[in-house]
Amino acid sequence: MLDEYTKNKSNQSKEAKDAFLFLKQKIDSAQGFINAVKQRQNTLLITMQTIINLQKPFFLEGDESLLKPMILKDVAEKTKLDISTISRVSNSKYVQTNYGIYPLKYFFSDGYVTQDGEELSVREIKMILKECLDSEDNKKPYTDDELAEMLKQKGYPIARRTVAKYRQQLNIPVARLRRS
Repeated sequence: MLDEYTKNKSNQSKEAKDAFLFLKQKIDSAQGFINAVKQRQNTLLITMQTIINLQKPFFLEGDESLLKPMILKDVAEKTKLDISTISRVSNSKYVQTNYGIYPLKYFFSDGYVTQDGEELSVREIKMILKECLDSEDNKKPYTDDELAEMLKQKGYPIARRTVAKYRQQLNIPVARLRRS
């Protein structure tokens, strides 16, 4: 139909011209949709490649403690995309690795900078906190102050209220409720 129209434009009926315009509109709409899908795929690919580069030790070994603190802004700066775009791309998306399937949001976590300037992952601090709580005496569980002091001795100087916040996020009750 397109060939017929382009060869003989002057002898076309109104219906043929309308049909051609309708067809052209649908083809343009389909091409726009295809371009949008390609753009979305490209954005996801660029974002995932950046996450892999920033979290390379984890992707090589699969050890969760190797995950570095990383926020949306870090990826946005590297990809030169907007933070809201990175958020949308990483929301409700998953990646299959050699070590399991993870939501992309899993790779984002806040960091904590020690007095030495070393950057630690909140995830790492929570793991150390959990280890401390797992080794406590059930007859005399640690208070948040004692846990903060223990973490400080291990090189994680965080405040008591931060310990309480992480403990709650780990669904671990206060000391008096852990006593048996």
